[in-house]
Amino acid sequence: MSIRKDSISRVCRIAAVAALLVVAARCGAAPAASGSPSGEWAEPLAGGDLSAWRQPTGAWEVVGDVFLNPTSAGLLAWKPGAGSIVNGPKGRTNNILTKMEHGDVEAHVEFMVPKGSNSGVYFMGRYEIQVFDSWGAKEPKYSDCGGIYERWKDNKGYEGHAPRVNASRAPGEWQTFDVVFRAPRFDADGKKIANARSVKVVHNGVIIHENVEVTGPTRAATFNDEKPVGPLMLQGDHGPVAYRNIRLRAISPNSGATASAPALSRESLGGAGR
Repeated sequence: MSIRKDSISRVCRIAAVAALLVVAARCGAAPAASGSPSGEWAEPLAGGDLSAWRQPTGAWEVVGDVFLNPTSAGLLAWKPGAGSIVNGPKGRTNNILTKMEHGDVEAHVEFMVPKGSNSGVYFMGRYEIQVFDSWGAKEPKYSDCGGIYERWKDNKGYEGHAPRVNASRAPGEWQTFDVVFRAPRFDADGKKIANARSVKVVHNGVIIHENVEVTGPTRAATFNDEKPVGPLMLQGDHGPVAYRNIRLRAISPNSGATASAPALSRESLGGAGR
């Protein structure tokens, strides 16, 4: 009799866990996809080509060393090689998106802009952290480097968030973003129940944002809807820019404040991250 009760109890527990997993999956809290377990860094530039990025990739190209153009401070120059990408000789091309998609994520991004240039890193293809030549700006705005860019409606901007301080380096110097990003949350019926949030943004080693919510996609986002996961997007149509050492790591669903986080997934990384 005792053995039968134990068996029934085990069956009930298994059924309860299965039901919880179904609800979690419907709410965007599914475990990481095959090949991208939580805790593994994915590096979409590590393959030495653009196979980890969606088509079209436009004029983006893989290069070696990048530096200011010696004949024009508003342009970049580079040597052949691998490790970095630039948005073409004219410094303007289409935006580029990873094949990989992420939800809650840690990210490390290194970038370089020449004098006066402009780009942006869009989490989930929707929520921008501004890349801009803000060297010397005394009172940074949302449109300065590290700003969480404004939203746009009825020909008006709203809800931009300036960085706490201007941590920018001079044009032609490599800079870094280290970001902890929390994706929006959805209930079992797909209704949004919590906004996307920049848990922490660190620019060149300086904290510039903590726990900043965004109520929806920022201006010039690729997508105007909101989803549990989406690709990383690099803006390529606003001016010359270079990127390197891009790393993404899914935040564990059991990591404290980010519990029940949607995990990183990838369609295909080709040779990247291997």
